[in-house]
Amino acid sequence: MNDKELDTAFQKAVDSINEHTEPFPADVLLRLYAYYKRATSDTDSARSSKPLISAFKTNALFQTQGMTTREAKLKYIEAVNTYFLYRK
Repeated sequence: MNDKELDTAFQKAVDSINEHTEPFPADVLLRLYAYYKRATSDTDSARSSKPLISAFKTNALFQTQGMTTREAKLKYIEAVNTYFLYRK
């Protein structure tokens, strides 16, 4: 998959998550959060008004430390596809 195809597939996965109206399990949300932040190089906003949520977000980001943008996009797409596959 070239970079343009990856970007298209990533955006499609992001859109499918944003359009989904049912609640997500917390572990899925945290994984998607961390992959998205790594994929978009936006890792500065793990803050929340609730310290426990901030800690979970920070931990999720820590677990993706060293992951490239490309790897994070691929992992995000994989996680989205897996989530929707098992919901059927």
